[in-house]
Amino acid sequence: QVQLVESGGGSVQPGGSLKLSCAVSGYTITSNCMGWFRQVPGKEREGVARIYNLGRIAYAFDSVKGRFTVSQDNAANTVSLQMNSLRPEDTAMYYCAVLSCSNWVTLYWGQGTQVTVSS
Repeated sequence: QVQLVESGGGSVQPGGSLKLSCAVSGYTITSNCMGWFRQVPGKEREGVARIYNLGRIAYAFDSVKGRFTVSQDNAANTVSLQMNSLRPEDTAMYYCAVLSCSNWVTLYWGQGTQVTVSS
């Protein structure tokens, strides 16, 4: 079955960096589109970044643009999210997902990894 396992979360001070990784099994990431999302309790899950076309097209959403970078390792079948200049408002549970490239519907979710930004 398809499994997505995120890692790399933790606690960091404002201005710090973290790199999240998503190991995918049972599915080849080059077959579809991949994304990162985040969610704070009581709020809707929001998109953070997307990557597709063998990793040639990658972008971050406005709330994190210029600070977060999404990438993928096709050989290792992993997707990463490099997060720099972290702010307290970036505190959330971060999720990796397999997306439909035709309508961006999420096909599979990971279990999430917690990121806390606090002084």
